Amino acid sequence: MPPATEPGGRTFGARWTHRLLSFLVVAGPGLIVMVADNDAGAISTYTQAGAQYGTRLLWVLLLLLPVTYFIQEMVARLGIATGRGHAAMIYRRFGKWWGRFSLFDLLLVNFLTLVTEFAAVALAADKLGVSPLIAVPLAAAALVGLVGTGSYRRWERMTLVLCGLDVAWFVLAVLTAPDTATVAHDLIVPGVPVGGVTPDLVFLVIAIVGTTIAPWQLFFQQSCVADKRLRFSDLKWARIDTLLGACMVVGLGVAMMLVGNAVHQAGLDYTDPAQMAEALVPTIGTAGKTLILLMMVNCAVLGATAVSLSSAWAWGEVACWSHSLQMKMSEAPGFYASYAACVALAAALVLVPGAPLQAIIVSVQVLAGIMLPSAIIFLQLLLNDRELLGEAFVNKPWNNVVNWTVIAVLFALSLILAAQVLAPDLFPSPLP
Repeated sequence: MPPATEPGGRTFGARWTHRLLSFLVVAGPGLIVMVADNDAGAISTYTQAGAQYGTRLLWVLLLLLPVTYFIQEMVARLGIATGRGHAAMIYRRFGKWWGRFSLFDLLLVNFLTLVTEFAAVALAADKLGVSPLIAVPLAAAALVGLVGTGSYRRWERMTLVLCGLDVAWFVLAVLTAPDTATVAHDLIVPGVPVGGVTPDLVFLVIAIVGTTIAPWQLFFQQSCVADKRLRFSDLKWARIDTLLGACMVVGLGVAMMLVGNAVHQAGLDYTDPAQMAEALVPTIGTAGKTLILLMMVNCAVLGATAVSLSSAWAWGEVACWSHSLQMKMSEAPGFYASYAACVALAAALVLVPGAPLQAIIVSVQVLAGIMLPSAIIFLQLLLNDRELLGEAFVNKPWNNVVNWTVIAVLFALSLILAAQVLAPDLFPSPLP
């Protein structure tokens, strides 16, 4: 029996092969931005949630799945429709004052976030028996080399390989042998951990939200889409790419929380993920410990390249420099120099004896919390600009209902986060 054919003469097999190839050509920005978001800060937050509350907060991650998709889908749509990065569009539509405000916040939060990535490299390297004085400069050099190839495709392929390595978190989650029935229940059924709603619980839930949705993601994916030169016909594949990325970031978050749950079940104490890896040796073995430490380095490198690129792209767009990974270093010196400078300064700060890393981490939480709602508001307003996008790409009414609801919730959570960090006694713990 001959293969079924379409009216145009192509077989169904050929049609699906064409679709797969079309997707593979477009895929990358959505997956990278999501997986890179599971960086050093994400490891700390998700494992801490598991260590403190077991699997009782898994449902929060599931609720964040559609939120992450809707926000990043808007970013992809805006990037395809305009061919410009997020920073350039804010300057163009809202003027220099708001443009400088958003750019300054982005650069500051990104730099401090970058410091935390190198701090994770230092912690993991130390437990692996490698001096941070060697590991941190090597990581910085690798980050500069990763983007300096003069080829967007080459950078994307190498970065996707790093993203693929993150599946090791699923292996680690399986090694902890969680109760699958409990995991399924706590993932689907919202609940409050034993002890009720406390300031620590509220803070951690807000941290999970802030970890899963970060301001740099908006700037990174839109600039990435523009640099890759995606077109209108690529939008459906960009949406699938973004959806897969959203599923991946939540899945990895669940796996990290399950690793932390092993600490909860064993009643262990630790101060950072590197110490957690050592504490879990009786549960996951020496190989499992090594794998956690290697994943810390991998996640930190992924986060660092994405965060640094979002800064370099944004600065290049505003400064009107050549700012494409398609160009060689000699063709876009300002773009590559700003990227390398961010990486080098952050790495150097981590190696300074007595550097206030904890204060920097707290500052990152507060600044990111303050910036996120405003960044999403800019995005929402841009996506309602019919003159800019036309009827085909402007937000639909249901988009606006969903997005303004998300913005309102994020704004409220961000205010609580900022208030609780700046004034810890504002929300006193209940009396025993």
